[in-house]
Amino acid sequence: MDSDAALLASWRGGDQRAGRALFARHVDGVSRFFFSKVSSGVDDLVQRSFLGLLERSAEIPSGVVVRAYLFGIARNLLLRRFRDEYRDGRYIDELTTSVADLGITPSVLHDQRKQLALLYSALQALPLDLQIAVELFYWEELAAGEIGSVLGVPEGTVRSRLRRARELLAQQLQTLGPGLGEPSIEDIERWARELRDRIGRP
Repeated sequence: MDSDAALLASWRGGDQRAGRALFARHVDGVSRFFFSKVSSGVDDLVQRSFLGLLERSAEIPSGVVVRAYLFGIARNLLLRRFRDEYRDGRYIDELTTSVADLGITPSVLHDQRKQLALLYSALQALPLDLQIAVELFYWEELAAGEIGSVLGVPEGTVRSRLRRARELLAQQLQTLGPGLGEPSIEDIERWARELRDRIGRP
C-alpha cells in the first residue's frame, strides 16, 4: 500500500487516482472532525480541507505526517468559519471557547446509550482545542506528537491538555448525569473510543 506521502506526491503531479485514494483513506476521519463541531456544511469543509492539502503539499514541514497536516488544515478552516460566523462581539479563543458556548448543535449521535450521549455533550463543552485533542487521540489514534503538529504546540503540552480534558470530562459527566456515579478515567476512555463510529450522517 502506498504511503500517504507517496499518494500526495503523485496527486500533486497530476495523478487523480492517487488523489482519490488519499481522499478515500482519510475522508471518514476528517468528516468526523467536522460532524462533532458544526451542524451544516460538513461536505464543503471536507472538500476544502483536501484541496488545501493539495495546494500546500510542498509546504509540509519535515517530520510532519500528511494526516496530521490534513487535520491541521481542517482545524484552521473550522476556526475561520467560527470567527466569520460569530461577528457579534463574541471573542473566540480555541483554549476557552467551546462548541456549547457558541450554541451549536452538531450532527446526530447514532446511539441511545445514556453514557455515550452524555459524553458527547461533555465533549462539546470542552474548549475547542481540548475537544480536538481528545478526538484525535481516541478517534483517529494520532500520537501526542502528531496532535502537537495539528495544534501547533509541543508534545508535552498535548499530554497536559489530554490530562486536563479527561478531568473536565469527568466533571461534566457528573454534572450532566449524576445518576451515572463517578466515571473512572478508564470509563471515559472506553466511551470515547465507542463514540468514534457513531458520529455522522443520519
